[in-house]
Amino acid sequence: MKKQLTVLLLLALPLVSCQGPASPEQIEVWKAEIVATEKAFNDMAQEEGLIKAFEFYAAEDGVIRRSKRIIQGKKAIRQWYEKDVRPNETLTWTPTFVDVSQSGDLAYTYGDFVFTYPDTSGNLKENKGIFHTVWKRQANGEWRFVWD
Repeated sequence: MKKQLTVLLLLALPLVSCQGPASPEQIEVWKAEIVATEKAFNDMAQEEGLIKAFEFYAAEDGVIRRSKRIIQGKKAIRQWYEKDVRPNETLTWTPTFVDVSQSGDLAYTYGDFVFTYPDTSGNLKENKGIFHTVWKRQANGEWRFVWD
């Protein structure tokens, strides 16, 4: 009897551990979560500043690439922004594409950004470009970036 139960459990294990692909509806729900997270991230950057927004939305092991350097970890990201962000600098962005893994634990976005800063004469200058962010669902269900 023990042997039969063991065989039965071994045969059932793949069925229990394998999850089929997410439905198209579920993928769309996850994409909407990412779009909402990007919007909240952008809004926080406008209302509370870049330092707070990038620290808040970074995963503990998040990574940013700035000034041809890799800055790794939430604390290091905050320190970089504290050191390198000057008054009157703003960054706005809008994702134009989002995709989510079938498992719903990873996603990525890309889109347009505008970085505005004062030059040495105090005139505002704009730097426009394309951003790319990789998001990871955290244990608490929230999305945080692991690459920006």
